[in-house]
Amino acid sequence: MPDPIDDRDQLPELLTQVAKAARDYLARVDQLPAGGTVGRDEAAQRFAGDLPADGNGSVATVTRLLTDGMQAAVNSAGPRFFHFVTGGSTPSALAADWLTSALDNNAALWVSSPLGSKLEQVAIAWLKDLFSLPQSWGGVLTTGATMSNFTALAAARQWWGEEHGTNIAKRGMSGLPVVPVMASHFIHASAKKALSMLGIGHEVLQLLSSDATGVVDVTALEDTLVSLKGEPAIVIATAGEVNAGGFDPIAAMADLAHRHHAWLHVDGAFGLFARVSPSTADLADGVELADSVIADGHKWLNVPYDCGFAFCRDPRLLNAVFGMNAPYFPATNADHPDFLYLAPEMSRRARSLAVWATLAAYGRQGYRAMIERHVALAKRLADQIRASSDFELLAEPRLNVVCFRYRPAATPEGELDRLNRRLGQAIIADGTVYFGTTVYAGKVAFRPAIANWRTTERDVDIVLDTVRGLAERLTG
Repeated sequence: MPDPIDDRDQLPELLTQVAKAARDYLARVDQLPAGGTVGRDEAAQRFAGDLPADGNGSVATVTRLLTDGMQAAVNSAGPRFFHFVTGGSTPSALAADWLTSALDNNAALWVSSPLGSKLEQVAIAWLKDLFSLPQSWGGVLTTGATMSNFTALAAARQWWGEEHGTNIAKRGMSGLPVVPVMASHFIHASAKKALSMLGIGHEVLQLLSSDATGVVDVTALEDTLVSLKGEPAIVIATAGEVNAGGFDPIAAMADLAHRHHAWLHVDGAFGLFARVSPSTADLADGVELADSVIADGHKWLNVPYDCGFAFCRDPRLLNAVFGMNAPYFPATNADHPDFLYLAPEMSRRARSLAVWATLAAYGRQGYRAMIERHVALAKRLADQIRASSDFELLAEPRLNVVCFRYRPAATPEGELDRLNRRLGQAIIADGTVYFGTTVYAGKVAFRPAIANWRTTERDVDIVLDTVRGLAERLTG
């Protein structure tokens, strides 16, 4: 098959083949092991080899994906994949994403995708409404939390430079002092990566925490800001820490930032969704007082990878950083927005179709219902841990993450970390439920996160029995 044009007649058959495989898979994904097949690693290795001189054709190639490929995949679309705070894809979002691939529009410019551009404009407005953020803020869709943090912190860096009398986007950072950046130990690796990519550096970060859990020490933060004597700084708050779902006191941090000439950025990759329900909104109180906020779409919004969103109080700053023009780009206007001027990428998947579709399909009340169900499921698992004799709850779940460890009575404290690490490897290898280990308050622990629209009590209720059975095999 030397030329794709000779393969065009196969397209209807290919789409029918994939659609049937997808229907069959999604009809049974609720019952499948979350980690996929036992031989997933070996199946992945079957794809090794040199680039073929002559291709095998699309039918054979896609058939291979639907056989070896399906065996190599994990079932993260299913209800028992609790690793990395991973959501699924709602029916509306998945269907819209298929259409996105078929249309294959570049949503960088209105002229290349009026549909993608308009739906991004609407989706950003709806997301600000969902999260109770001011409509005057700017916003843009990104690929996920890392690029959202990068986008928002790029605006913060631009502000910091302007406070020093320079335009960093134009002139760079040469000759400027080190950027003061403060956060708690809750800070996520994606925010640190963003600091590295922005030339600020992650080693300049001052981590100010008041206890072993990692929450910010407000007194230490104030002392540090006071010591700067009015020099501009950047403060990063976390809404939804990944190990136990903890929150920094955002309102208090916003007050300090405003009084001491600092930009407050909130990383709310999944914790921003706490604002959707009155029962959890107080956890993220004060987010509206920040200067920038981000969240992930492929976490609790349940849209396909990849998707995130960044919001900024001063939209001008996004354009100042990313508003790179070219003679062949048309002039933008409010009625025909061009989002390439607000984000890093100039080639942009029209992920707005999935975001718009899921919000249009389920609305505020649908998302509130899902989030409240997941919070209740996290509490249900915590209650089961608390009632057991061989598991220890390490933190009360504040949102949708449950932090615990295996702690059989006969095992000395000094052996527990090693035992739980081995058990974590066994959980991943087994795959019935899927989550890994972390370190919380100095202890090796598990941190399953409930974020998939499919997850029910049935899925949560097998967690402890599955882990207990694996532990008994390790220690028996």
